[in-house]
Parts: sequence; structure tokens; C-alpha cells
Amino acid sequence: MDKATTAELIDFILESLRLIKRRLNGIQSSDNFLENDEGLDKLDAISMRLQSIGEALKNLDKREKELLLNVADKEYWSKIIRTREILTHHYIDIDAETIYMICNEKLAELEQKILKLQEYVK
Repeated sequence: MDKATTAELIDFILESLRLIKRRLNGIQSSDNFLENDEGLDKLDAISMRLQSIGEALKNLDKREKELLLNVADKEYWSKIIRTREILTHHYIDIDAETIYMICNEKLAELEQKILKLQEYVK
């Protein structure tokens, strides 16, 4: 991802958010992730996309810190990047409830901020 352009990283994040929404279809609670193999597959796929979003934002932060600050403060972006670190290095500690909460409570706001970033890049 390091060699991707800023616009490509933003597009990647938006596509990842779209895929997470699609994969959440049929998931009504964190328990649904744990009911069967299909739920576990969704949990794993969503977790990987969340990790990838964090990596893309980490790259954007390195490359264009001021761009991110046009949309939200450093603390906002740092939390997302730290989530990527947890998903990457402490995956065994991640639980379905945390992933479900992130998807239901945080992704809509993130999508709006990424769309604003996209406007700055155009």
C-alpha cells in the first residue's frame, strides 16, 4: 500500500467500508459471528478489512498528515490506527463484540470523513 497514491488509498478505504457493510448483512448481534462457520468467516473478513483500513490511514498519515487534519483531529485518526495495531499484533484478543461495536457505531462516521477527504483530493 505504500506506493498507492492518496486517491487510491481513499478509494481503497471506501471500497473496504462497502465490503464490510455487505458482509454485515444478516449479522444482528455479535453472537451471530460465533454461531457458525459463515459467521466466523464474516468476522475474520471484516477484521481483515478493518486492519487494512487502519493501514491505509497510517500511510495517509505519514504521507499527508495535514490532509487528515482537515477532516478530524489527530486523536480521531490515532484511535483508528491503534485499532489496526491491535488487530495486527493482538488478534487473539479481539472479540466479536468489539468488531460488532466498531461496525455499528463507528463506520458511518468514518465513511463520512473519508468522503470529505476524497473531496479535498479532487
